[in-house]
Amino acid sequence: MSLPVREIEIPQKEVYTYADYALLPEGAPYQLIGGKLVMTPAPTTYHQIISIRLELKFANFVNEKNLGLVLDAPIDVYFGEKETYQPDIIFIAQDRFHVIEPARINGAPDMVVEILSPSTGYYDLKKKARTYARYGVKEYWIVDPEDKSIEVYKGQEEKFVLDQRVEEEGKIKSLILDGLAVEAKEVFAQI
Repeated sequence: MSLPVREIEIPQKEVYTYADYALLPEGAPYQLIGGKLVMTPAPTTYHQIISIRLELKFANFVNEKNLGLVLDAPIDVYFGEKETYQPDIIFIAQDRFHVIEPARINGAPDMVVEILSPSTGYYDLKKKARTYARYGVKEYWIVDPEDKSIEVYKGQEEKFVLDQRVEEEGKIKSLILDGLAVEAKEVFAQI
């Protein structure tokens, strides 16, 4: 059974809050960044291929060792009244399941993975990265499909410090998922 299309009108404002964001229909392609509703168009096919490859690698590892939960976009991660993001992939450790709510993740995941795209790259590298660090994300992966590179940042005193970087080939290791390693060539392999 399909649901009817729901039309809503959001009044123009200088600053939007989570209450405004919550009025959007489920699945609406928006994130709340700095009090602005930022439209995020559907990702490319290659972006989605990279995302599912990483998600499966993380989820299989996490499930096998019973470490927590891996989720992918769209999932709302709430950082305050003016900041609600939808990272590509998140990991939440089992001892932090209290941040999981029915409608959103309330606070920082342990790990965030963002796959860059032309429409969201600026936010992923700047505004969202600062928020993730400030709220305590322990590990932040930036995956660049164009450069075929992966960078892993360690959260440290409300900032991120680059820990590892690989391009096209090479292995990258998680800082908080001990034993998880990812081969870049497997992530970026063409179909």
